[in-house]
Amino acid sequence: MAIDKKELSAEGRDELIKTLKARFEKHKNRHEGIQWADVEARLNAQSEKLWSLDQMELTGGEPDVIGFDKKTGEYIFYDCVAESPKGRRSLCYDRDAWNFRKEHKPENTALDIAAEIGIEILDEAEYRHLQTLGKFDLKTSSWVKTPADIRKLGGGVFCDRRYDTVFYYHNGAESYYAARGFRGKLRV
Repeated sequence: MAIDKKELSAEGRDELIKTLKARFEKHKNRHEGIQWADVEARLNAQSEKLWSLDQMELTGGEPDVIGFDKKTGEYIFYDCVAESPKGRRSLCYDRDAWNFRKEHKPENTALDIAAEIGIEILDEAEYRHLQTLGKFDLKTSSWVKTPADIRKLGGGVFCDRRYDTVFYYHNGAESYYAARGFRGKLRV
């Protein structure tokens, strides 16, 4: 998934803004007190961020505004698709884990794709916050940012929602599954 150009055409920008606005209006519970006009003004001033949001959209993430950082003036977008994004599944956690595998290597890694498209992988607290806004990953799971001490020992962590409860699990970071992807965030 090599990506060179990080700009959208005028038509692509308009289409993305239209998609984001429709999602924003449909899911008002995710961003109470935030006005779309303010978000749109910020988006129009951040063309590289728009490109990253488009990549989130193209890989199936359905990004939406979930908050506003008063200190930085940034709007926070998370992947809000019901199940882990289809275009970001079957990935081991990071490049070290990928290199560790002797055979049957996946096409890429969660952290590499996140870096390529300019987003960050959600951490456990962010994932749990997302779950307060709806019910996500009822059939899939999502890698979350793994603490350094766990990663150093070869582990990776992921979350999902089962039995109306958010679970935090571990696995070897080199593992990958068709139903496990990752969710990202972007600050605009």
